[in-house]
Amino acid sequence: MECGVCAARVVELRRGRCWGCYNRWGESRPVGLGAACAICDERRRGELRLLELHGRSHPFCHSCAGRIARLESVPATLLAIRQLLTRERRETDRRGGAEDARIFPRERRVGERRAPARSASDEKTNPRILLSDFDDIVVEIEDSQIEVVEQTTVRPTPQR
Repeated sequence: MECGVCAARVVELRRGRCWGCYNRWGESRPVGLGAACAICDERRRGELRLLELHGRSHPFCHSCAGRIARLESVPATLLAIRQLLTRERRETDRRGGAEDARIFPRERRVGERRAPARSASDEKTNPRILLSDFDDIVVEIEDSQIEVVEQTTVRPTPQR
């Protein structure tokens, strides 16, 4: 068969293109505003790309698209792909019912591991040291503490 773009003779075509042309075409397709990765909900457009699965194009982030490309067989539904690629290891207890051998056993999975995103209202409830806090500081230097350093200066050219 002949590629419709570069006219290369190949065994298999995808959308009338050889694999090289198809990959270039797929990488150049823009992702729409407000798109999010169908697996991990990544929203940065620079990280998103369209990937064709089972005849439909879906937005995936670079990481999820790479993991899908390495799968031996791709499940038929997005839900099945999402379950296969899930990275949340905290959902189930991985100890498998084994006895806790620590001296002081306690639950280690308390609360969220990642802090929520900061907002402008957080500044009022959780103040940090800001540069504006230092407006009142005045440093006084005496003449004896000033060190004279020769510097090159820029002066206007004298008028003739």
